[in-house]
Amino acid sequence: MQTDRQVKLRIDHLSLSFGGVTALDDVSMDIRDNEILAIIGPNGAGKTALLNCINGFYKPQKGEISYDGQRITRMRPDKLAKLGIARTFQNIELYAGLSTQDNIMAARHVLMQQNFITGALYLGWALKEEIEHRHTAEEIIDFLEIAPIRKRAVGVLPYGMQKRVELGRALALEPKVLLLDEPMAGMNLEEKEDIARFIIDMFEGQGATYPNTPVLRDGISCIILVEHDMGVVMDIADRIIVLDFGRKIAEGTPAEIKTNPEVISAYLGKEKQA
Repeated sequence: MQTDRQVKLRIDHLSLSFGGVTALDDVSMDIRDNEILAIIGPNGAGKTALLNCINGFYKPQKGEISYDGQRITRMRPDKLAKLGIARTFQNIELYAGLSTQDNIMAARHVLMQQNFITGALYLGWALKEEIEHRHTAEEIIDFLEIAPIRKRAVGVLPYGMQKRVELGRALALEPKVLLLDEPMAGMNLEEKEDIARFIIDMFEGQGATYPNTPVLRDGISCIILVEHDMGVVMDIADRIIVLDFGRKIAEGTPAEIKTNPEVISAYLGKEKQA
């Protein structure tokens, strides 16, 4: 495992509690450039709470989070989205009455330069910008193989397709750091294989296939993946961090984690029992 990669996101001694319940207890970690970092642990270990702190949904009581050397602790989610931090959710959070295309376009608005007046007139630079953003949305739709449902309301789509649309909306923000919260939960084997393929392809970039869409052409700097499917985690993660009761109990490569006795007793054993 390479250890000389630049640190993209740094978490220092993060603590979060709700009343008397501790969700995160003095958690520290580095997320490096050009890696897929998986965060695993039993239910209630603090995985989603950690992602919520990173993208501003939760405000930790202690600790700091920095992104590219800039302190982002307690920054608003919309500001973090503009900086390049995007996410998907464990429970699907889409606009159910809007089409697939409109859900993906909704994410592009934080990247638009025109104001509401020029947008209302829909002329000149506003029209040109709208066309450019719609082109990007269409390329994301093509990449995720969801063109047949581009005009359908997402509320009537199958669960697996809704998960793809949510992934597309996160991609539309052109993130440098992508937070994926159980992107394969509730899926069958074929759907999981598709999502795993999309994650690898968007991480590595597609080069000349999408030359005019930077996020697809160049890939994503790093991905933080929360996932219970250990087969997927072991296959695609470069590094794994294990949480239990809000504490970090282990960190290492998939091979190291797989043979770590503390991880086996605290997490893998519980997964087998479940």
